[in-house]
Parts: sequence; C-alpha cells; structure tokens
Amino acid sequence: MLDFTWKVFSQTGNIDTYLLFKELEKDNQEIPGYQEDELAEIDFPIS
Repeated sequence: MLDFTWKVFSQTGNIDTYLLFKELEKDNQEIPGYQEDELAEIDFPIS
C-alpha cells in the first residue's frame, strides 16, 4: 500500500496523497513485525 500511495504522489504531486503516505508509514512503524511480513510477501507472493 505504501508503494502505491508513493507512486500516486510522485506522479501527481498531490499533498493530500503525501500526507496519507506519511500517515500510513507511521501506522506501519507502530506494528511490530509488519515490515518483515511485507518483505516475506514480496519474496513469496500469495497467488
């Protein structure tokens, strides 16, 4: 979700999208193990 939000912001420059990105980023940092789960999903995507 972070990648999508960043991609939309980088293409549009919309400040609301950037603020959403930062909020999602902050929320994800508060969840222990979230990044490891996300990286594991990239290595082994669920089809």
